[in-house]
Amino acid sequence: MAAAISLAFTLFLTPVFLRLFRRWGWGQVIRTPEDASNPSHEAKRGTPTMGGIIFILGTIVGYFTGVYAGGSTPALSAILVLWLMLGFGIVGFIDDYMKVKSQRSLGLSGWRKVFGQLLVMIPFGVVALNFPNQFDQTPASGYISLFRDIPWLNLFAFGVIIGWIVYLVWIALVGIATSNSVNLTDGLDGLAAGAGVFVVSAYSLIAFWQFKQSCFSATGAEADVLEACYSVRDPFNLAIVAASFAAGLVGFLWWNAPKAKVFMGDVGSMSIGGVITAMAILTRTELLLLLIAGIFVLSSGSVILQRAYFKITRGKRLFLMSPFHHHLEMRGWPEVTIVVRLWIIAGLLAVSAIGLFYVEWLSLA
Repeated sequence: MAAAISLAFTLFLTPVFLRLFRRWGWGQVIRTPEDASNPSHEAKRGTPTMGGIIFILGTIVGYFTGVYAGGSTPALSAILVLWLMLGFGIVGFIDDYMKVKSQRSLGLSGWRKVFGQLLVMIPFGVVALNFPNQFDQTPASGYISLFRDIPWLNLFAFGVIIGWIVYLVWIALVGIATSNSVNLTDGLDGLAAGAGVFVVSAYSLIAFWQFKQSCFSATGAEADVLEACYSVRDPFNLAIVAASFAAGLVGFLWWNAPKAKVFMGDVGSMSIGGVITAMAILTRTELLLLLIAGIFVLSSGSVILQRAYFKITRGKRLFLMSPFHHHLEMRGWPEVTIVVRLWIIAGLLAVSAIGLFYVEWLSLA
């Protein structure tokens, strides 16, 4: 129900929002000389942007309606996911609004954007490691995780004070890297939205499986397979909020697919990064994030490689342009071809991660 409501919200109400965005003058700004010299990008100037607001609202409406209609109440873990979605989205909105208002590609500077992300991540981290439920479970844990917490990667091994510092640095690194990677991927029509559908849907499936294999039932009874059970808090609510967000992206993609009638802007790409970050931390699969969201890692990784190679070789380029999807564009690939093929890669990586997650459970069960 939550997913259906979120899908309907973004699918049918996006035209209403587009009329408002045009009235307010929220049109796309061409960011770089490379974009301006590309005829396909120049044609996008003035297209309504900041469309991420639409699927953010759709997720909130879908989640709360679905939960209350199902006779339940919102869980802390899901609220934390919404917190990162909204918080990172607000940082992105400020960046977008500054660009639109000045009609130049001068939004928040890199460090100001990072500072804004830290202001969102630190409260998230503090709350996520407190407020245990009746089973003494907190939303996050003090361990680095792959398929579940890794016992020998205890962030609090050297004491509480150092542990809190290391823990906050770790989750901040995950959040900033993930949101900025999604932001870099948002360079072609529908690319980030379509890839986000695969990634967030994968996390919804993982959270639902953790719910089915939870170490505690609703009555407090222990699970049948203790070695393979999951100590994740509120897994069903995590599955609901992730499904709502993924469905909202699907509805938005109807209008964002090539040729896009609306762009998500930084408010959208950073909110996607926030949801993925929260799901990775709260489902205890932080390292698995590198595979599930591998398509976003490809974008940020290509930028890092490009800059490193440029410095090492004193001016030579590894790619014609970074991120990698722009390299393919400069090679003459049509935009639709690039987007669809990268969607396929995103889907394969997400499915592979789910497969490994399930194999790990089988090995214990």
